[in-house]
Formats: sequence, C-alpha cells, structure tokens
Amino acid sequence: MSVRHTLKVRRAMSAVAITAGLALTVAGCGGDGGGKKSNDSSPPAKTVPSGSKTQDRSPASDDKVLAEVKGGDNITLTVASAIRDAGGFLTVTGEVTNGSGKFWNPAQWAGDEQELAGNSASMAGASLVDSTGKKKYLVLRDTQGRCLCTRFTGGFDSNEAKAFYAQFPAPPAATKSVEFQVGDMPPATIDISEGQ
Repeated sequence: MSVRHTLKVRRAMSAVAITAGLALTVAGCGGDGGGKKSNDSSPPAKTVPSGSKTQDRSPASDDKVLAEVKGGDNITLTVASAIRDAGGFLTVTGEVTNGSGKFWNPAQWAGDEQELAGNSASMAGASLVDSTGKKKYLVLRDTQGRCLCTRFTGGFDSNEAKAFYAQFPAPPAATKSVEFQVGDMPPATIDISEGQ
C-alpha cells in the first residue's frame, strides 16, 4: 500500500468519525431535557419573611423568591437562593432593581473596610447575621482583597435590574436561616438550602 493511499484512508476515517460524533451531539441536544412539566401553571403566592415585602410572582415567572426588600431611593433587592455547599461556603444569589427613575451607583454597598477599597459598586459590604449562633459573616475575599461577589460595573440605569451573587463562610448546619443585609437596605431573612 502506498503512502498516498494510506493518507486517503486516514482522512476518510477521520471524516466518518467527525460526522458520527456531530450526529450524536445533535441527537443528544434534542428533546425536553428529561424535565417534567407541571400541569399547574400558577404557583402559589409566597409570603416573604418579616422586614420583607410579600411577593406574588406572575404565572409566567418560575423565579423563586426567598425575600424581597426595598430601601434607599426605591431600590429593590430580591434574594432567590442561599445555598450551603459541602465545601463550607454559603452562596446567596438574587437581583437588584433600580426603581429610582434615575441613574444609581451602589458605591456605598462595598463597605467601609480599608481592605475592600478596591471593590467599589459591589456586594462586598454585604453580611449575614446568624441570630442562633450569634455570629456575623462577611463576604469572602481573595488574597488581593477582591470580594467573591458581584461588581456592578457601570452602575444601574433607571429601571435596570442586575443579577448578583455573594459568597460567605457557611454557618453551622444547625443554622437554617440568616439575615442578609447590604448598604442601607433593610435586613432580609432568608432560609438556607443544602447544596452538594
């Protein structure tokens, strides 16, 4: 067999293998993802803990709300999850909405600590209070003082909403709820879920 013939056979085999791989990939992407759809299109209204607003979600919304608070100049903070993972961290996620009708920059949310000076317009000043364990937890940061949290680069335009996350050391397993607070917002009582 000549070298030229061997190269042609290798190219043909490579083309067949690539085509088969692409066909399997496309077939694997189809379908509904194995998820089950609920026949009930209207979730029940959620009552959010004290200090928070009662929130009715629209039937089209699948968002889960643990707490929602309003403060400052009509700024709304919604907490969607607080998940404790096996690594000893608690990650809080949600959304911040600027309802002030003008541009808003959350510069004061970065906190007062000198170490956090490089985290302007972020969730760096957020904290969790565990009333059961009588402890306050601050946002985690790396060795250069950067918070493990969202930075709101460019601030918020009027009526703009942005997602956020903030990561904390996890309270003990016995603690099932904490108060989340940032800046001038009222504290939001949130339940902790267990992650993996």
